[in-house]
Amino acid sequence: MPAGPLTIALIAGEASGDNLAAPMMRAIKAREPDVRFVGIGGPNMISAGLESWFDLEELSVNGFVDPLKRLPRLIHILRESCRRILASGAACFVGVDFNFFNLLLERMLKRRGVRTIHYVSPTVWAWRKGRIRGIRRSVDRMMTLYPFELEVYREHGIDARFVGHPKADEIEPAGESAKCEAKTALGIAEDATLVALLPGSRGSEVRYSGPDFLDAARVLLAHRPRLKFAIAAANEARQGQLAEMAASRLPESAYRITRGNALQVMTAADVVLVNSGTATLEAMLLRRPMVMSYRLGPVTYAIVSRLVSTPYFALPNILAGEQIVPELIQDDASPAALAAAVAKLLEAGLDADDCEAFDRIHAELRCDAGETAAEAVLSLLERAS
Repeated sequence: MPAGPLTIALIAGEASGDNLAAPMMRAIKAREPDVRFVGIGGPNMISAGLESWFDLEELSVNGFVDPLKRLPRLIHILRESCRRILASGAACFVGVDFNFFNLLLERMLKRRGVRTIHYVSPTVWAWRKGRIRGIRRSVDRMMTLYPFELEVYREHGIDARFVGHPKADEIEPAGESAKCEAKTALGIAEDATLVALLPGSRGSEVRYSGPDFLDAARVLLAHRPRLKFAIAAANEARQGQLAEMAASRLPESAYRITRGNALQVMTAADVVLVNSGTATLEAMLLRRPMVMSYRLGPVTYAIVSRLVSTPYFALPNILAGEQIVPELIQDDASPAALAAAVAKLLEAGLDADDCEAFDRIHAELRCDAGETAAEAVLSLLERAS
């Protein structure tokens, strides 16, 4: 490996990847103060020192149909990113989640002699195992968030490291005092019963799940007129999208839309209604009762439902190996069904078994992920301190 300052290229395709990469970048910089980070990321990665070439929002697409609509732009970003990474002299490329795009780019770069690392395993345990062959051709090392993911890579001779999840390091269970403080910070009375609504960070997720969530809130209000709702928007674009949806469905006094503070919203909540993804893990780490819901476009769902073999979608259920969180998917995610599931949790809360399962998973995932991921990157480059 060439001497001199280290250049590492990274690309995250959405907000969750931006959140994951930043602690790793800070840990790398602590060991290699002169390191240069280049690629594509969001505000957290930029704050950690990334020179970002494109707006993260350009890559934030979901499913099968949306990427096809934006294919020419995505191809341009893919080719331009490859060109810039090669020109930068990067010692390695770290693709953070955003699997189809990053695995394709990783293969292009690996063929040209760049070391490649993929951070966040594709759900090969849920999809067809044939994807493993493509991963082996694309990556020098896989970094997984969850321990059960290692087995499938080891079976196929792929170098994989379990690094834990940064959220498990950052988040502690939130008790009543934290809940009251969060409600006050949001301008909500401490004695109010609050439901958090998190319909997703991507535009397509909000487009499909937002109406379900907001109509469920309207159903709940019909039976509990004093109920309050805090709606978490990932960014300014999602805030505008949700504000337009909410204005025609809920009285202004019943809800508050906030931006970029999903953890605070969930901390304040008595129950969380959440889209599939990292937010389900965050709600679990906070020890919040939750209902998980997910809806895709009809064409995308028709394809996905025939390919996915896992019985669960919510991360707490996948990690527990059993359903400890209610899941309502696609046609089952009607506003009436969502409202009924939330109402049940408002009455019952978490039981002792749920709390024990949440705590067990939390302990398994707490591995100082930023440091562990930094070690996995630098050891591949033989620059570990």
